[in-house]
Amino acid sequence: MADYIPIKTLEGDGQFDAYVATPDSPAKAAIIVIQEIFGVNEGIRRKCDSWARAGYLAIAPDLFWRIDPHIELDADIPEQMQQALDYIPRFNQDQGVRDIEATIRAARAMLEGPAKVGVVGYCLGGRVAFMTACRTDGDAFVSYYGVGIDGLLGEQHAIGKPTMLHIPTNDGFVPADVQAKMHDGLKDNRHVTLHDYEGLDHGFAAEMGDRRVEEAAQLADRRTADFFAQALA
Repeated sequence: MADYIPIKTLEGDGQFDAYVATPDSPAKAAIIVIQEIFGVNEGIRRKCDSWARAGYLAIAPDLFWRIDPHIELDADIPEQMQQALDYIPRFNQDQGVRDIEATIRAARAMLEGPAKVGVVGYCLGGRVAFMTACRTDGDAFVSYYGVGIDGLLGEQHAIGKPTMLHIPTNDGFVPADVQAKMHDGLKDNRHVTLHDYEGLDHGFAAEMGDRRVEEAAQLADRRTADFFAQALA
């Protein structure tokens, strides 16, 4: 079953909507799915639905609610891609992390009995997932082609829970020198695992559309599923 629910901000001064997909049986854990720059669109909702079929409570908060609530954009339409890129400087990432913390708390309240909460994000959401690993009390974190993570390495010492990064080596938004800094800056953190995907570009694991590379997407998603199965048990 899937629906939208309201979630109160940590400050209690507002609320935002989140797409929620629930499994048929009691959830074994929860997974927060962090959107790309295209909003909580069909691709993100499909990812939530897939996690629900696997037995997880899946929640995708509308992180752009302060800018353009319920916006849904298509990466394959150039005008919508540009619109999405224009949202980036308008999005307060620190505030976004607090909204994810509010979502983590909401997920724990919805779970039956003690259970863990994982976080997975894509693109901008991959960056925010890394920030969430550094700043919140979630139980496991996955970042797909997160952007600008080299600028966050000063916070990596705060990561104390299992964290996984999927890095396409030909990412047009994450140059090779940035990838090298990520590997070097995270190599000594025992909680962090990095996977490289040779020759692939940004967005290769999108649920739908021209960016998806099927074999690599399936590999990354299997690794993520196995990672969460262990970390959230």
